[in-house]
Amino acid sequence: MAGTRWLDDGEARMWRAFYEMRRHLDKAIERQLADAGLSTADYDLLVPLSEAPGDGLRARDLANHVGWDRSRLSHQLRRMEQRGLLTRRECPSDARGTLITLTPAGRRAVETAAPGHVETVRRHFVDLLSPEEIDTLTAISTRIRDNATDT
Repeated sequence: MAGTRWLDDGEARMWRAFYEMRRHLDKAIERQLADAGLSTADYDLLVPLSEAPGDGLRARDLANHVGWDRSRLSHQLRRMEQRGLLTRRECPSDARGTLITLTPAGRRAVETAAPGHVETVRRHFVDLLSPEEIDTLTAISTRIRDNATDT
């Protein structure tokens, strides 16, 4: 494997610590959302829909926002529509597009889950960091995210 840039001991410790931290945070968030009757996929879609101005979001904009492909989005939307959390309809300005809107039940679901979600994020993440660490982590996360989306 000539040319492979293996991780040194410090890099390997950092990567494993990050990977394990992310896994533990994901589990804590999944538990909290499950207690509220939602999956992380549900919440990933409910939040931007709840924050969208006006009539909701076009499906392609929602997919871009969460970074999902069309197939995954379509399957998740179908499941959520069957549970009465959202509706899909033709986009009035583009017959090829689909407009996704929250139902009253979808709005209640996200509003019910949000306080517990933010408390979980605070308890397991935000409150463990200093303001300087939050700034640093924000800069690091933004740089890595932007690089990852370019590839």
